[in-house]
Amino acid sequence: MNFTRWSARLPRTQRRTAARADRAARRPQPAAAGGGSGSVPAARGERSDPSDRGEPPPGAAAQALEDGLPAAVPTLDGLSVHDVLGQVPALVAVVYGPDHRIAYVNDSYTAIFGARTPGAAARQALPELQELGLLPLMDQVLRSGRPRTVKSRRVSGARAGAAPGAEGAAAGSGAASPASAGGRVRHGYYTFTCSPIEMAAPPPAPAPALAPAVAPATASSASDSALGIASSSAPESEAHTATHTEADAEAHDETAADAAALVAAPGTGQAPSMPGPRAEQPRLRGVLVFGADVTDQVEAAERLRASERLQRQAAVTLQRSLLPQELEQPDDLRVAATYQPGGTDAAVGGDWYDVITLGAGRTALVIGDVMGRGVRAAAVMGQLRTAVRAYARLDLPPHEVLQLLDGLAAEIDPSQIATCVYAVHDPNENRLVYASAGHLPILVRDPDGTVSRAAEPTGPPLGTGGWLHTSASLPFGPGSSAVLYTDGLVERRDKDIYEGVAALERVFAGATGTPQVMCDRLIRALGITAEHDDDVAVLVLQHPARTGHDAELFHNAALDLLGGVEAAPRARAFASGVLASWRFPMELRDLGVLAASELVANSLQHGVPPMRLRLRRTDRRLIIEVTDGDEHLPRRRRAEPADEAGRGISIVATIASSWGSRRTPGGGKAVWCEFALPAG
Repeated sequence: MNFTRWSARLPRTQRRTAARADRAARRPQPAAAGGGSGSVPAARGERSDPSDRGEPPPGAAAQALEDGLPAAVPTLDGLSVHDVLGQVPALVAVVYGPDHRIAYVNDSYTAIFGARTPGAAARQALPELQELGLLPLMDQVLRSGRPRTVKSRRVSGARAGAAPGAEGAAAGSGAASPASAGGRVRHGYYTFTCSPIEMAAPPPAPAPALAPAVAPATASSASDSALGIASSSAPESEAHTATHTEADAEAHDETAADAAALVAAPGTGQAPSMPGPRAEQPRLRGVLVFGADVTDQVEAAERLRASERLQRQAAVTLQRSLLPQELEQPDDLRVAATYQPGGTDAAVGGDWYDVITLGAGRTALVIGDVMGRGVRAAAVMGQLRTAVRAYARLDLPPHEVLQLLDGLAAEIDPSQIATCVYAVHDPNENRLVYASAGHLPILVRDPDGTVSRAAEPTGPPLGTGGWLHTSASLPFGPGSSAVLYTDGLVERRDKDIYEGVAALERVFAGATGTPQVMCDRLIRALGITAEHDDDVAVLVLQHPARTGHDAELFHNAALDLLGGVEAAPRARAFASGVLASWRFPMELRDLGVLAASELVANSLQHGVPPMRLRLRRTDRRLIIEVTDGDEHLPRRRRAEPADEAGRGISIVATIASSWGSRRTPGGGKAVWCEFALPAG
């Protein structure tokens, strides 16, 4: 930025200022009040008769507009650099030389930091620039000739409204301007731009014997001189009141302009003699520091960030409250899960997980991700999670659960979609039966460390509507582990998502320990930190291989029933013998035999072959289950006194801890009941 070239087009530059001063000197001076001699108007800003300057009288422009005539274009001839920069509502400082010596500071700068002494080095006289980190930036600008900008620097200045002189002593000594006792310290935020400029060097001071008797230059004219700009605000001398002819004025125009440009340098208090031949003025390189007040923008941005933080905190609170506060722990599985919201600059998403015990030793495992962010996504997630738990109680196949969720998601919010995996583990089958609505694949690690990936999703995301989902299965025997996860764990902006899945496979292959330890290890190994830009949910499950004493607590026994009148007595004898071998108390053995007898009788009466009686014990419960080839599920009903049947399910529901029924994949059904084992 060439400040001299720009300022040469402003008023009061060398030639124009000299010409105006010469013409003013030739004009007759008005008589002083009371008949005194003519006086020189010394007040800055006094204006002479517009007609003497060739300007239209006041109101001429308005009258011309009313008359339909073109009005004269206004000019800036009456303004100096002080008039321009002094009234700018921004902080302006002009420095020169490698030490960044002060050439000029405007009124806004003085109001914030106090008055500054011209000619002093910035490192001592402008400590605020050092505190703001601008001095190294100014060095770069001076070396490179290119502007530099720093944004939103906090400024703490002098007491608002303090007179500049009150800060002078502190400024002159290089100390910061402190607020006086009881004063209000002014704070704000400014964006500073440092631009390279060129300015006229002050001429050397002349010999005292040659200096004419003129009035000392004002601080204002001295500053303008340092910027290469002559000021017309200084009082005119007696010599300038002499009368000259118009021809003489034009003849001396150029000489007067040169003389006006050579005003004394700041601090000399004198003006030099009129030079002879015109000489090129030396130039100085400097820096213009311009500080724009951005306090309102910064405070508005901070209010917005505070509002976003509150909204995010509310979303995180809602999200965590909707997730399971404590995971259900199945008898045959070990499970752990973790959830980590996105970093502070990321809105909370709709990731969720759940573990639902279905009865008869079976467990449902769920993980999902609502597309979108914020409170709305968390709210949709909460509704879907609640719906999953309700549908799980129906003990439906995984794909039927997703079909129901698909329709519900479209009703909750047609603009939202979600991905989800719903898997069921049956310890009797040693498999994971699952359905995936557009979600990432389940990973299963075998006991030998081999990691296998589930097939592609068995259906589109929830909320798309009109699609049929299907179920698939994965082997999951004792000693196996599995991980379900959301895309925040493996997705990166600069990589394909399946590269992240492959990285997860490699880490999962070597992960050992409890499910919680494995969750933490996966989070760390995949580089998930507090600043991660997406939500992450991870669910790890293990099917432990039990040996020794633990193996004695888990047993299975099954009997195939061919039907006929001997089926019921045979089932009772089988149940009695098995329960006795498992060393159950007599009371529990009797209840178990009664339940097995009623379930078998119900199947013989309402079902079709093949039929099977299965008994299973864990460390916490006894499970009795009967399967047959009929799809019609039994329901509990109130039997009338005269009814000879219909009391079997009511008896089972009364004596057992819980009971239920479900359809089996082969087209039949299973009816089961559970008894809680005594503690110890």
